[in-house]
Amino acid sequence: MDMQAELDRRQAEGLLRAPAVLDSPVGPRVRVEGREVLCFCSNDYLNLANDPAVRAAAKDAIDAWGVGSGASRLVSGTQRPHVELEAQLASFKGTESVVVTSTGWMANHVAVRTLAGAGDLILCDKLNHASILDAAAGASPGKDAPTMRTYPHRDTARLATLLKKHRPEHRRCLIVTDSLFSMDGDLAPLAELVELKTRHDAQLLIDEAHATGVLGENGRGAAELLGVEDQIDATVGTLSKALGGVGGFVAGRSVLIEMIRNTARAYIYTTAPPPAMCAAVGKALRIIQTQPGRRETLPALAKRLREGLQAMGLDTRDSASQIIPAVLGDANRAVEVSRRLLDAGYLIPAIRPPTVSPGTSRLRISLCAGHTREDVDNLLKDLRVCLD
Repeated sequence: MDMQAELDRRQAEGLLRAPAVLDSPVGPRVRVEGREVLCFCSNDYLNLANDPAVRAAAKDAIDAWGVGSGASRLVSGTQRPHVELEAQLASFKGTESVVVTSTGWMANHVAVRTLAGAGDLILCDKLNHASILDAAAGASPGKDAPTMRTYPHRDTARLATLLKKHRPEHRRCLIVTDSLFSMDGDLAPLAELVELKTRHDAQLLIDEAHATGVLGENGRGAAELLGVEDQIDATVGTLSKALGGVGGFVAGRSVLIEMIRNTARAYIYTTAPPPAMCAAVGKALRIIQTQPGRRETLPALAKRLREGLQAMGLDTRDSASQIIPAVLGDANRAVEVSRRLLDAGYLIPAIRPPTVSPGTSRLRISLCAGHTREDVDNLLKDLRVCLD
């Protein structure tokens, strides 16, 4: 491959990427290029990444446990904060057991590859996160690998057809879906998926990455919101979004978690997350459970923003959450509008292929607990100008 030619092509098509460099902690307001701007793109939905109590928990843990973990989980990398966080997450999720992983990507990797193997069928929503699709597509390379098929986004009729046609040919079947989709902000039809997996003797794995801490009366996620928690076979979550840290977890039956610990290569051969991160996330989880007002501010703000975007004629898909797309179509247009917004004081990078389908480049606007009605109204006012 001629790498320079490929980069030049991406530049011409509006697909070349370069990150904004922040000169401040993440939050509703950040410093970029020497000035303060409103940040409408972070996944720090509850403003816990820079919360004083969370920072203090991390600092105390560094004093007690040091910085790095020094090894993989099965060597000397499991320290008391890892075990305590896993127990805390299991209690929060109401499951038998939890295993914490170094990244959210790894959590999906180990969950999918443990639940499906040779002779099995994996069925994925086409808009699942890349970590799910990559894990499913390469779950067990070789002629005896599981079969992976995708169904159109949230299309349970097509999923039912695939189950009817292909389920009898396979030993086991795993249905995998995001619960809250990260680019469209919409919810998976979990009740219908539960009905289908029950009817066809399948298992259901859901990724609650963008829903954990935000959705449901207690912040446990979309499964809590939709009343199907006790019918989900396994759940993946992240420590990297509403919980304000870095890492992931898998929650489910003890036998699944023990299989992950004993057979999942990505878990076995990766250095454990720092103990200070576990302590910080543990504190964030306690805040989520005791300060529900953080997430309770989001639905009204999201409704206000969605209605304002729709009044401009913008497509917000079926967003039903704090994640709201403003679909602009052309990648170069999305880049230009994003640039104009930064000049006007808003950090909202353009989302382009391959993250989203060609022709659906967008501004992916995400709200956090620290945003105000005035912030939303100002964004809508200035976005209207930037679109002209």
